[in-house]
Amino acid sequence: MISQTILAPGAPLRKTLILFKTVLPMLCGMLLLINLLNPLLESHYAEWFTGHYLHDTVIGALAGSISFGIPVTSYIVGGELLDKGVSLMAVTAFILTWTTVGVAMLPLEAAFLGKRFALLRNLLNFIFALLLAVLTVATLGAWQ
Repeated sequence: MISQTILAPGAPLRKTLILFKTVLPMLCGMLLLINLLNPLLESHYAEWFTGHYLHDTVIGALAGSISFGIPVTSYIVGGELLDKGVSLMAVTAFILTWTTVGVAMLPLEAAFLGKRFALLRNLLNFIFALLLAVLTVATLGAWQ
């Protein structure tokens, strides 16, 4: 028998609004944090991102791996990095590792899924993020 909650009119809209109310404070908080940290970090972008494809991609992937947040916010941070002149390959690696590699959540993941699995999953996601960043930029022909 099909549940009445599935067929209830307006249920998807209600769920979407609830999700939006949950995500909106996090999104606003991330935007505020970016606006606070950006002036402090702005002068260091040239030091960290040198314009060398491999170096910048690894730095972007490492930054994404240690960052923590919902994927939507990674797009905002990535856009800010692109505006500051960071290469598309580095930003792509950053976004991919932000969403797939979770250094901050590694202990929790290891406790529930096993240490070997958690480490292997994160390592493979890191490596594939680097590969996909290169392939994305190559596919777009966006070499700078």
